[in-house]
Amino acid sequence: MSDLTEVGAWVRDNLPRIIADAHIPAASVGILTADGEIFTTAAGILNRNTGVEADEDSVFQIGSITKTWTATLIMQLVDDGLLDLDAPVRDVVPAFEVGDEAAASAITARQLLSHVSGFEGDLFNDTGAGDDAVEKYLATIGDTPQLFTPGERFSYNNAAYVVLGRIVEVLRGKPYDQALREHLVAPLGLTHVATDASQAIMFRAALGHLPAEDGGEPVPAPVWSLVRSNAPAGSMLAMTAHDLLAYARMHLAGGVAADGTRVLSGSSVRAMQERQVTLPDLGVLGDAWGLGWEIFDWPGGPVIGHDGGTIGQSSFLRMVPSAGVAVAILTNGGQTVDAYTTITSRVLSALAGVSVPALPTPPEVALPVDLERILGTYSSSVSDSTVSIDDEGRIWLTRTMKGIFATLGPAPEPVELVGWSGETLLPRTASQGMHMPHAFVGDDGDGHALYLHTGRADRRVGA
Repeated sequence: MSDLTEVGAWVRDNLPRIIADAHIPAASVGILTADGEIFTTAAGILNRNTGVEADEDSVFQIGSITKTWTATLIMQLVDDGLLDLDAPVRDVVPAFEVGDEAAASAITARQLLSHVSGFEGDLFNDTGAGDDAVEKYLATIGDTPQLFTPGERFSYNNAAYVVLGRIVEVLRGKPYDQALREHLVAPLGLTHVATDASQAIMFRAALGHLPAEDGGEPVPAPVWSLVRSNAPAGSMLAMTAHDLLAYARMHLAGGVAADGTRVLSGSSVRAMQERQVTLPDLGVLGDAWGLGWEIFDWPGGPVIGHDGGTIGQSSFLRMVPSAGVAVAILTNGGQTVDAYTTITSRVLSALAGVSVPALPTPPEVALPVDLERILGTYSSSVSDSTVSIDDEGRIWLTRTMKGIFATLGPAPEPVELVGWSGETLLPRTASQGMHMPHAFVGDDGDGHALYLHTGRADRRVGA
């Protein structure tokens, strides 16, 4: 019995139990081996409104894994001699503006790709469903705050990838979705890919599910996707686990598709996997970021990949370049990190000799915390987060959601934080299957942390 046969059988036999334990309505899992073989399996209900069951041909949204597709489109432009990653974005897109003119005139495609451009990025502005949605989006971000000097630090940025999508449109002379299909979907020979709801309905399509108000089983989301303007960042793209792994296989094969078609140069494949920036101590994210890819320094690695999260759907892709192995997990609600950890640990250990580190958990005895440094309010377009202390000396994080995020599910409850590592704190209670690290980084000149960092750097706005 081959290793794939054994681990594939384990995933197939245990997936129904895994998703039931994690309150996940449905999941699709794919495994890629070094010889190019792809195993897939699925279980559960795609949409609790309809009761349609998941199968191996079901499409799930891949969310921000789309960013690596956008990055690949950008690197194809580099291969074609059409783009210089280190030239100002305005050389290609003169209309690019953010709130800081000096930053806007200097930001490069490389900085956008590696999330170090410095402007606030969670901007899901609706500019319609037309082919000009991405182009129109750029006109809506002209007053976006600059959090730090371009290149100074990492802060995950959805808007940056919309700008990258506009670069693709300008240099290819066609809408982003069309460029994606012509330059990636078609040459890879993919058959189950949807770039919007009108295409997703052609397949067995998953609907996202959100936490219930009463704390019960997740309930169907009120909409299928985020807005089209954010397509290059991951608001709509859906596919099967098999097609996602066919894309991953190309990256593991030096840029060549399964039929021998050259999709990306070997030098661009390698460049995408090279470290561009080191991340704060965030535990659940990677140790560094490349040109699109997240980089994990796991024993037996390194491992590259990306996660995705849309409205009630979560996706995970992990690849081990040295072993030619990958695993993809697509879900539509529930405690998705639990399922991801269980499945990824088993697969990568069996097929690649990689040990997936345990997720952060609060220590039995909380580490000391410099309260003067962390207390205060930190803000972004997504939420206001206030860190305070109660009469018993416990630290609390209270979040007030904004914009579209205020309409999705119940308002978040206050979260108790405890000292974990250095300037990073953890919630005492897990959410969505994990204790999300909260790092307090930078200095405002008065001894206070300048940013609350959870992958995004939310800037201090008050004591």
